[in-house]
Amino acid sequence: MNQFEPEIVAFCCHYCALAAADTAGKMGIQFAPNVRVIRVLCTGKVEILHLMKALEAGADGVVVVGCKFGECYFKDGNYRAQKRVQRAQSLIEEAGLEKGRLRFDFVPGPGGKKFAEIMNTMTQQVRALGPNPLKQKQ
Repeated sequence: MNQFEPEIVAFCCHYCALAAADTAGKMGIQFAPNVRVIRVLCTGKVEILHLMKALEAGADGVVVVGCKFGECYFKDGNYRAQKRVQRAQSLIEEAGLEKGRLRFDFVPGPGGKKFAEIMNTMTQQVRALGPNPLKQKQ
């Protein structure tokens, strides 16, 4: 029997999360290959609509990864992103999806190991939830 492999969309901050992904690669730290990284200048630019559209388009899970609090290059973008993810979690619960399909996290630029852990944990969590039910309705 084939194990379900979730499709994860990761909105990643250019300055910290992508740097951490590069660090993971340089260190030979592997993370789930089913993660599709979308580079954003700042996670504060990720709107609730982007998160909802990713799920509507069939992503099984969505993760937003930004800078550590207090270290955002755009001052408070990561705080805005966290609030938007929390609001989107409420909206998807109202729509009948599990809020665990959506996550916010942060990582410093040299945090390759933490970046890989975030992606692997998100993949395991979504794998346990099963396929996005919206996929079947398309």
